[in-house]
Amino acid sequence: MAKDSVLREKSYDFAIRVIKLAKFLREEKQEYILSRQIVRCGTSIGANIEEASGAQSDNDFIAKLHISLKESKETHYWLRLLRDTEYITKTQAESLLEDINEIITIITRSLKTIKIKKESNTK
Repeated sequence: MAKDSVLREKSYDFAIRVIKLAKFLREEKQEYILSRQIVRCGTSIGANIEEASGAQSDNDFIAKLHISLKESKETHYWLRLLRDTEYITKTQAESLLEDINEIITIITRSLKTIKIKKESNTK
């Protein structure tokens, strides 16, 4: 599925950016707690999308994507917090927020599509 591979690539690239952000937070800002939080949820997005690509059923696929969506929204929260507490600049935050918003949109659309497909198969 083309959408799936785009989502996998975007979430992987985003995870790399999050890891680099955490490194910056630790090395430049001496911030360890928030850097761990952003790494945990920011990398979990792609890990769950990767798991979803090997799902055993539609229900398994949906469950993994829902976890990715929840982790995406948590990441969005931490990025706003880092911006508003001035650990990162507004420019840095906006770029990351744009990426996470795009991932959220793709996941949401994928979930809607699979649910519609699943419902039509049960009729």
